[in-house]
Parts: sequence; structure tokens; C-alpha cells
Amino acid sequence: MAMQVVTKDTTALSELEIEEMAGLCADREPRFDIGFLTDIKDEWVLVSLAREGNKLRGYAFATLERIGGTPSLLIGVGLIDRNAKSEQSLKALLADQLRRALLAFPDEDVLIGTRLMLIDGYRLFQGLEDVVPRTDHKPSGEERAWARRLAKRFGDEKGLDDRTFIVTPSKAGPVGGLDLVAPKAKIPAGTEVFFKSVNYEKGHRLVAFGWAMAEDLASGKLMR
Repeated sequence: MAMQVVTKDTTALSELEIEEMAGLCADREPRFDIGFLTDIKDEWVLVSLAREGNKLRGYAFATLERIGGTPSLLIGVGLIDRNAKSEQSLKALLADQLRRALLAFPDEDVLIGTRLMLIDGYRLFQGLEDVVPRTDHKPSGEERAWARRLAKRFGDEKGLDDRTFIVTPSKAGPVGGLDLVAPKAKIPAGTEVFFKSVNYEKGHRLVAFGWAMAEDLASGKLMR
């Protein structure tokens, strides 16, 4: 069955939808519960819901904004149901958000940023350019500055180590980010080194970003 995605303003989320979202990780980390999901509605503008028939398979809270003038798509909180179609769910969610980025920022390169919990999350950056962090690359001063900007936007700049791009939470409770487990997904070789000090159950997150080039957005290459 094909995956269907609906994106809407977070203010339009119903209590029933929030309950469905919380149910995807009720018995496991990161435990995005009803209270947490209700609170973050005010932090993000858009929410995308991926369904297979009537079954919720994943969701993502995001915003399209300019950071220092740079077009950006930021995924603040995302969670994919852990099943055989997890990667398909991620692709469907991202494709819908990238289409909106194209409409919001035509003819411009767009920065895509999030916080990763697990190495599988690198699937988010497939097809993007200049992904940071990446193997065999020492982040530049500007790239470290981007990590600080993103950590600040995600609400925990003080917890960021801009050498490792790892954020350690400064307060108790659930911490946002992208939760994805895709056992059959191909992950760039060597990226496991970035997660040596990441304990996602303790709220550690890896700030990561890449660039969706204007020509790739316009051609639809990234939405396939």
C-alpha cells in the first residue's frame, strides 16, 4: 500500500493525532509522549504525517525559515515507526517537505538540518551536498558556526560541542531529534565514528546538516 503524507500547520493537530503519534514510541525511547508533543507544537510551524492506509507510520515537525538570510528546512522532531517500511516512510515525509521548500525558496539552495539519534538517520541526507559531519572532512569554522546556529534554534546551544557536533541535554525530559531505525538502509562508510559518544537514551544528539541544491530540487531528483 502506498504511503500518503499530509502536511499542515501544527496548530491544526488534533488530540487524537497527538495520541497516535505518542503511541509510536510509548514503550521505548525516545518516549515522545502526549505532553512533549503538545508542548512542541508551539516551537514548529509544520507537521507532516505519513500513513499507510489508516495506520500512522511516521511524523515530522519542521519549519521553513531563513537563518541569517539562508533558506533552511529544519526538522526539529521526527519519528518513524520501526518496521520493514521505515525507510519508505522517511522518504515520503522528506519528499513532501522538500516540495514545500522548493515552493518557499525557488531557485535557491536550501540547508537541511536536524539532530540525529542513531546512525540510520544519515539516510535523511541521501542526495544532499556537503553533508556535515562526514568522513574524511574536517569541519571549517563556518560549518562549526552553522552547528551552533542550529543547536541554538533547536534550543540547546550551550550543550553543543562544536568539535564533535554532539549536543548533551541541559535539562531532564524528552529531547527532540530524528528517530529512525532502517536495518537494510545503506549508511555512508565511516559515519559510525560520529556516534561513539552518542547515547540517545540519555538524550545525546548529533547535529547534522547538508545542502539541497536548487537544480536538484527543481528537477524533483530529491523527491523520488
